[in-house]
Amino acid sequence: KVRDQLPQLDRSGKCVLALPSTQACCSSAMAGLGSFSARGPSPAGTLLIEDALKKIIYRDGSKSLQMEKQKGLVPKGNHSVFGDFPPDFMPPEKEKELGEKKSPRLLAPPAIQTARRRPNTAPSAPPKAGATRRRPVNHSEFRRFYDRGDLPIQIHHGAVGGKIAWKVEIEKLDYHHYLPIFFDGLREKEDPYRFLSVQGTYDMLDKGGTKILPVVPQLIIPVKTALNTRDPETISTMLKVLQALVLSGEMVGEALVPYYRQILPVFNIFKNKNLNIGDAIDYSQRKRMNIGDLIAETLEIFEVHGGEDAFINIKYMIPTYESCVLT
Repeated sequence: KVRDQLPQLDRSGKCVLALPSTQACCSSAMAGLGSFSARGPSPAGTLLIEDALKKIIYRDGSKSLQMEKQKGLVPKGNHSVFGDFPPDFMPPEKEKELGEKKSPRLLAPPAIQTARRRPNTAPSAPPKAGATRRRPVNHSEFRRFYDRGDLPIQIHHGAVGGKIAWKVEIEKLDYHHYLPIFFDGLREKEDPYRFLSVQGTYDMLDKGGTKILPVVPQLIIPVKTALNTRDPETISTMLKVLQALVLSGEMVGEALVPYYRQILPVFNIFKNKNLNIGDAIDYSQRKRMNIGDLIAETLEIFEVHGGEDAFINIKYMIPTYESCVLT
């Protein structure tokens, strides 16, 4: 080995270094790259990136969280960490907002129109059903527990963002108590509640093992509440979590079959909501935010891991679903 590393002399007497061959260099470089597994951002990190992108694109604030709070779609936070200020210490304009709610006025029944419609008058268009309209998001139990300091988590402020510092080992947590709370926080739209709940849910599903199956019945109400918000971002987050839930352990997919009637109605509403761009390229598909594709993937995972009765129950709730197992 020492002789191979010494410089060699050519026929003219010049010193020539013994360099390794190109094939050896490429093989060693590929071996070094093989040991490095490049992973993309986590689902919680993807939401943070999406928020930063919206601030850049919509500089007028039309897609900001403050605008959604003004519209009543997102709950407003407390005035301080100690709660709301008493009405006596509030400015006059704020006092009007916090004043007593006025009793709703009783509207008189509309008068019966006896005159016939004119022949030249165009009929009014029928109102929208509003099946896909966003619903307001209420305060979650996760927010209440986190503000009270009852959750063993905190944000890890390191060089690389997107991490959670657990104060205890995840394997020692009581999943009957904590996992439904984290699932209930998946409908949050404001950080740090959204980030902590999404990342914490994935961490618990990753290391839950056999503790997840007995908790499945307690997760149905938080899942149904998040899906009924009809918010595309919340639905896509919940679909990814459902996929991770089914793949987290054995028999979890079969345990979800009796609860398809609570989960799948929203799937049937948004099943055909795809991005129609013709022959263009969707550069944001790596974010996995397309609801139509996510619903198709989730239903296929439900059918594969749901046992022999999964397809019948999916077909009952979503008649247009086609099996990926049966031919």
